[in-house]
Parts: sequence; structure tokens; C-alpha cells
Amino acid sequence: MKNSTFFVMILSTLLWTACNGPKPSGDLLGEKAEALWELQGDATISDGFLTLNEGATALLKKGEYDNFELTLTLRLTETGKGFLAFHSDEAMTKGYRVALDNDLTDEEWWTKTGSLLGVRNLTKSVVKSNEWFDMILRVEGNAITILLNGTPVVEYIEPATPYRTEEHALQLLSNGTFALKSEAGTIEVSAISLALLPATTDLSTQLADAIDETDDQIIRLHQENFPVLDYHVHLKGISADEAAAQSRRYGINYALAPNCGIGFPITSNEEVLQYLKEMEGQPFIQAMQGEGREWPETFSKEVRDRFDYVFTDALTFTDRKGRRTRLWIPEEVFIEDEEQYMDLIVEKIVAVMQEPMDVYVNPNFLPDVMNDRYDAFWTDERMDRVIT
Repeated sequence: MKNSTFFVMILSTLLWTACNGPKPSGDLLGEKAEALWELQGDATISDGFLTLNEGATALLKKGEYDNFELTLTLRLTETGKGFLAFHSDEAMTKGYRVALDNDLTDEEWWTKTGSLLGVRNLTKSVVKSNEWFDMILRVEGNAITILLNGTPVVEYIEPATPYRTEEHALQLLSNGTFALKSEAGTIEVSAISLALLPATTDLSTQLADAIDETDDQIIRLHQENFPVLDYHVHLKGISADEAAAQSRRYGINYALAPNCGIGFPITSNEEVLQYLKEMEGQPFIQAMQGEGREWPETFSKEVRDRFDYVFTDALTFTDRKGRRTRLWIPEEVFIEDEEQYMDLIVEKIVAVMQEPMDVYVNPNFLPDVMNDRYDAFWTDERMDRVIT
């Protein structure tokens, strides 16, 4: 009787293993790839190549993964758009999603490739449509890291008490499978490799380094799908790599704005092109801050159009006696009659509004010596001149 019971136990174990088997790892697009993936819609696996057309999904079977490193080589068509889900389920209702979207014409411009959707949305894709790129997704304990072509774009630690809206209540780490979905155009995948990682991470250290989301406003904006972008950032006392690390840390995208004009760091077309070349591959929107009133002639339209947008202000001008003025520097502000000087400021603002810019900034700035009477100087009549 005991032998019979033992035989039944062994047989049951063998049957369970045969039906469930070990979790797939290693090359997930190898010879047995078709058996590993459940395809839905217009999707194919052929010769180690996965193609997902609009609406198609590929779900990895038998997937219950927690700590891992997933490496993919992908290509998106011009309008290709979709996502990679992880720690998910068959219905893709739980876990996280990583955006796949390089479309520069997409109205939702703030969820580009590599975004940890709803948590760390990215306004700039460092990879391009119709070009192959590598993506690494790593989960170690509560840390989620995403790299594109070897460059980290997301470094997020899920805190002990993450903030989630009702819509995203299941957007949490646990365990689960992977899925790829195309929402528009075509997504092509030439390689998928999965490495299982040991559960050796010190969670207490990670959680101590996580941002407290109980009162963090940035995560609330991401959860509401609101673009999180600082439109006016200068690299002063900080390198591009340090700025990128800070951006990843706090979840705020940056638009870098070099000062371009006479007497400023960038003074010619050639220097603009050199700057933009140095910024290639960096995860920043690139803006031009036109300085002085000569910038439209100093920099050609062709070069200005290389930036994502151009902005300027009226803080630099030549006064009525031919003196170059920078309003934020007290030693360069020459006031003989404050009311007349205020009229001069308004006159300069109105003139600057005609310059070929996309955004006018610092709109109502006054020099320190006048700023304590801001409301008195900015009369309705003067405001109307600027507005109209």
C-alpha cells in the first residue's frame, strides 16, 4: 500500500511538471519560441523574429517572475506604438508597463519609449523609429531600471507606500509574466533574453532611498498622465550626466536651454551645432534661449529650427543712451526717471514680441530697485500694451 501511495505521488509530481514545467528563461525567441508565447491578433513568430501588427499581443506563458533582467532588441515603424508589460497577468490588468513610442507626431508627446507609464513618463525618446535599439528592463527587489542602448532612462524605487490613483491601483510590484502589445503600427522584435536574478537585494536600504510618495506631487502628476517637464533648465555647475541622474531620481523631465547670444556661452551657428552634437543620446528636450536683441541675426533659422523650441525675454537691450542693459544686474541698470524707465521696459517687451520665438519668458520682470513697487508700475494701461 505504501509503495502504491509513493508511486501515485511521483506520478502526480511528474504530471505537474509536464503540465507546468520550469519558468522559461534564456533565449525566448529560440527554436521553441512558438511554444513559449501565446499570440493574439496579427502576430507571428518566424525564424527567431517576433512581429506584432496593430492590436496584436504576445504573452509569455508560465510566467511568474519577480527579480529578473529582460533584454530586447526592437524596432518600431514610423507610427509604431505599444508597450511591454511586466509583473502582469493574462489580462494585463496588473503590474507595470513600459512605453514603446517614438512617434514625434503623437499628440501624447510625454510618454515616449522607455517610460514607466504612469510613474516615470519620459518626454524625450533617445531612440528613433525604423532603427533597431536595445532595451534592458531590470527588477531587483523594489528597484526598476530601464536602459535604452545602454543609457539609463528610468531608475525608480517603489516605496513602502506607493501613491496610486484608483485607475492604477494594481500598478505595483509583485510577480507575474511579460506581454508585448502593439497599439498602432508595427513592432518588430529580433531578440528577447531573460535572466533570473537572485532575491538578495537589501530591501531596507532600497526603501530608505525611495521617494516618499505620501506627499510627493510629481507622482501625482504622472498618475494623472500630466506631462512633467521643466521647460527652462541651465547646465550651470552641473554636467549633463548629473542632470540626467537628477531627472531620473525625481521623475522630472528637463528641457536644457543654453544661453545663445553675444556675450553668452554660445555665440555662433558652429557652436550651436557642436553643442547639439554633444547632446546626442541625452534624454533632454533641447531649447534655445535667445539672448540680447541680435540673436535672430546671429543664428540662422536653419540652426534655430534644430531646437525643439526657442524662447527669449526682454531682459537684455540697449537703452535710449546706447548703453547695453541687463535688467537682472543692478550695475547695468541706469534709471534717471522711474516712470520713463518703466515705459522703456514696456516698449522693449512689445518689440521683443515680434522676434521669431516660440515662447516669451520672464514676461513682467522688473529690476531690483523697482520690484518692491511692482503693482504700481504695472498699470492696466501698460499691461494692455503688452497683452494686445
